[in-house]
Amino acid sequence: MASFRAADLIQAALRLGFVLDRKKGSHAVYVRGNERVLVIPVHGARTIKPKTLAGILSDLGINIDELRKLL
Repeated sequence: MASFRAADLIQAALRLGFVLDRKKGSHAVYVRGNERVLVIPVHGARTIKPKTLAGILSDLGINIDELRKLL
C-alpha cells in the first residue's frame, strides 16, 4: 500500500464533498450530509499507517486507485 499524509486524505475528502465538522487534538472530523462521518488523524508530515489508511478509504467509499486519481 502506498504512503499518504493527512493532507492528501483531507484534499480527497473535500473533493468528495466532505466538510470539516470539528477538530479535537490531532483528529479532524469531516462529514458529508447525514450519511458519512470521516475521522482523519493529523500528525504533521507523518504518513498514515496502512491499516488506518484502509479504514479511511472504506469510510470515504473509495479504493486506493480512486484516491490517487483525486490527488
